[in-house]
Amino acid sequence: MNPFEERSLQLNRRAFLGKSAIGIGTAALSGLLGMSFFSKGKDGIITENKGIKGVLNKLHHPAQAKRVIYLFQSGGPSQLELFDYKPLLDKRRGTNLPSSIRNGQRLTGMSSGQESFPLVGSGKMFPFKQYGQSGAWFSDLLPYTSKIADDLCVVRSMYTEAINHDPAITFFQTGSQQPGRPSMGAWMSYGMGSENEDLPAFTVLLSRGTGRPQGQPLYSRLWGNGFLHSLHQGVQFRSAKDPVLYLNDPAGINRVNRRKMLDYLDALNNKQYQEYGDPEIASRMAQYEMAYRMQNSVPDVMSIDDEPDYIYQMYGPDSTRPGSYAANCILARRLAEKGVRFIQLYHMGWDAHFDLPSQIKGQAKDVDQASAALVMDLKQRGLLDDTLVIWGGEFGRTNYSQGTLSQTNYGRDHHPRCFTIWMAGGGIKPGMVYGETDEFGYNITKNPVHVHDFQATILHQMGIDHEKLVYKHQGRRFRLTDVEGHVVNDIIS
Repeated sequence: MNPFEERSLQLNRRAFLGKSAIGIGTAALSGLLGMSFFSKGKDGIITENKGIKGVLNKLHHPAQAKRVIYLFQSGGPSQLELFDYKPLLDKRRGTNLPSSIRNGQRLTGMSSGQESFPLVGSGKMFPFKQYGQSGAWFSDLLPYTSKIADDLCVVRSMYTEAINHDPAITFFQTGSQQPGRPSMGAWMSYGMGSENEDLPAFTVLLSRGTGRPQGQPLYSRLWGNGFLHSLHQGVQFRSAKDPVLYLNDPAGINRVNRRKMLDYLDALNNKQYQEYGDPEIASRMAQYEMAYRMQNSVPDVMSIDDEPDYIYQMYGPDSTRPGSYAANCILARRLAEKGVRFIQLYHMGWDAHFDLPSQIKGQAKDVDQASAALVMDLKQRGLLDDTLVIWGGEFGRTNYSQGTLSQTNYGRDHHPRCFTIWMAGGGIKPGMVYGETDEFGYNITKNPVHVHDFQATILHQMGIDHEKLVYKHQGRRFRLTDVEGHVVNDIIS
């Protein structure tokens, strides 16, 4: 098309209003994206005095938590070996799961073809004891976690509809079993912004377990922004030389040249934005500026060399190994101190379909000491009161053996009907066990907690009404909890 004709076609009412957005719509755009994009300091960097604001002008109610550290145990930890003691399974070892207990529940393709479902307990192999004023049961696989029983709220009645890993993890992280929705951390960033303008509101750390190191993979969409602006996606920090890919300047580029380049790019982007009014252009501009600031902030927060020796001893011997779960727990505490809103740790390797006794020993050893140390470390620094720590996976494991059951070996399939997580700090009642399962450890008998209830409760602790944090997309108003979810008030202080 002739460029003059194209230009004339753009001079209509819609184009005029779109271009006017830079003038009359700046405030609305800033609220939409959760950041003020057009205010710069003397050095040319886009800044605000008190972090980066989210879309919420104010919280819906007083918050009990300022930040979340989510220790996600990918693969589905077995509640029966760790938290939910069922002596009946030891007594009936090898006998078939009663059909009245299973009650027609669908099974995965990995065990649906079994002729029998032999029950298997873990109490003889991994003895259980009660700890704390709550009398919470922990197996001897968790010697460190059991010592902080009075700081924990153990929820034994979690359940989900998803029975396979990908939809189950996606459900926990985004509120939908189908990919494409914003993750929980992205919703937090969108709603509340960040307390630190030099770091993302949402960060991600990955570690691979020793139990089943080549188990289920993870996908970056689990910490994605979905249909929210890309400013809100999780930023993955790595243990390699470059903690964030492509953050460092290439050889021959210094800070002065980088600043000049960004200024020129900013001018071009502003011109493009005025031409088309695409809010994603403004979001990209904000990302460039964040990356520039992170060049100074990330190396500082990612270097744990200045941690005292007693911290390494507290978190365990793996804490000196970059990329380990223990090292990531130290980084999580450092990020929390810096005001990062949502800190997501993923630890892979819990998918024990076979050789479970051996695999779970490695997995539990990976996380037990460091998880307990994180809670104690936050507590001694006065951060636990307003930091919500969560430990748990996407579902639990079956009470019957998948595959052949022997005297020393067995596996467990996926079980969505009941499983255990724990929470600490952030206004959650400490020293509490919530929910009960039947004597077979197969069904919930008291106080069920659905995934959406769990998500609603987390948002509530952050001062957000889960029904009011919404985003309109393709004609529909979306939220993290979709059209469900109830705050579990019983576990709130």
